[in-house]
Amino acid sequence: MIFDLPILSTLIWLPILGGLLILFVGSNRDAFAKWFALFISVVTFLCSIPLWTNFDTTTSAMQFVERVEWIPQFNIYYSLGVDGLSMPLVLLTTFTQILVIASAWDVIKERVEQYMGAFMIMQGLMIGVFVALDGILFYVFWEALLIPMFIVIGKWGGPDRVYATIKFFLYTFFGSVFMLVAFLYMYFQSGSFSILDFHTMSLSYMAQILIFLAFLIAFAVKVPMFPVHTWLPDAHVQAPTAGSVVLAAIMLKMGGYGFVRFSLPITPDAAMELDWLVIVLSLIAIFYIGLVAMVQSDMKKLVAYSSISHMGFVTIGMFLVYDIVQNTGSIQGSMIGMEGAMIQMISHGFISGAMFLMIGVLYDRMHTREISAYGGVVNTMPWFGFFAVLFAMANAGLPGTSGFVGEFMVILASFKANVWYGVIAASTLIIGAAYTLWMVKRVFFGAVANDNVGTLQDLNKREFAIMATLAVAVVLLGVYPAPLIDVMHSSVANLLIQATTSKL
Repeated sequence: MIFDLPILSTLIWLPILGGLLILFVGSNRDAFAKWFALFISVVTFLCSIPLWTNFDTTTSAMQFVERVEWIPQFNIYYSLGVDGLSMPLVLLTTFTQILVIASAWDVIKERVEQYMGAFMIMQGLMIGVFVALDGILFYVFWEALLIPMFIVIGKWGGPDRVYATIKFFLYTFFGSVFMLVAFLYMYFQSGSFSILDFHTMSLSYMAQILIFLAFLIAFAVKVPMFPVHTWLPDAHVQAPTAGSVVLAAIMLKMGGYGFVRFSLPITPDAAMELDWLVIVLSLIAIFYIGLVAMVQSDMKKLVAYSSISHMGFVTIGMFLVYDIVQNTGSIQGSMIGMEGAMIQMISHGFISGAMFLMIGVLYDRMHTREISAYGGVVNTMPWFGFFAVLFAMANAGLPGTSGFVGEFMVILASFKANVWYGVIAASTLIIGAAYTLWMVKRVFFGAVANDNVGTLQDLNKREFAIMATLAVAVVLLGVYPAPLIDVMHSSVANLLIQATTSKL
């Protein structure tokens, strides 16, 4: 707590209660729904800032802890806390939410209160995932947030929204069941659902293997990793712009967060035994899915596949620790890979969110995402072209942008682990540039392709403010990532100790 206020509970329940109030007010109050959603989003972001300013970077212990009995018969607590792994993700969520609400200001015309309410509730649930310290509480937040996203895609999505929504729900719900089974097994072994108790409990080798695989299924679907990635392009293409932003910027990060909060500290022996599996699947995502992105004709689908490829850096960076320790005899060498993975999650939140917002701006004007429908956009939308090229270059890993920092750190760690890991991982710098420049050249440069492009209007003040905010975030993290590294350093060091300490 800070200033005697339960700050984490405030971050969870303020947007949820705000969303419920918007729904309660009812229809025909569009202006109220928009302004109230924006007001609550800004207040929530301001409430999250003390997490950063009052965070103790010298300890890996949980901070801002809240703990209240919830279901005492089963030793279940309403337990919250953050460390250097989760706190930046909370700030990413509160920051992104403001841009999400602003992006839909003039776009959503029907049932505005339901749209805004769904996103407000979703924000609180996503923050709950990142701060929950009880397994059942984590699971409740994890599953509950599927409902508002299901509604957003199903109601405001594209022509095939029903198919995409059902596929999204079935994939993610299926994976979550295995996670719940793992939680129940550990509860019957330890008598507690506390995540921190899970970290310290002893588990047999076979139990670790089975629990690791259960977690792998749950979190691989969420990241998503190859081959359980096919729900994401469909969901992105059919989702409204704000839905795609939340999916890419926040929800995918829950899979990566699950690996560092559960898989590595709870099942270190199994993680060491099966790290090759995660590394291979990650390299396939980086290389093969990058090639798949290269042949897409739909801008949104191209960026969706690009997200899968870039998230491959997150998962490989987390599981290089064992090969690096074997090669160097020290966990210090693996710090760069883990920190690179965490930075990549934050950076990808900025860049992917910006890319989907960019596509949304074009779609609102042209009502098509086909690359062939565009050409010479920079001639009629120069400011938009400036921001779009900046974000595209960040997506390709241009030095000086946030896209370079995390990927470069993970590539360095990959070479420490195995030279072939490094070679394949580094290929994304070529493949990513190829599909990004292919899209930029055909959409933005050259002569004006048709009359529709010739009549396009440049960014309005609202759109300019959104793009400029994200541009500052992308460049600032790219030029000066040290504050973020300092925040997570102690927690990463502690995680690596947990991940390399046998429980047998």
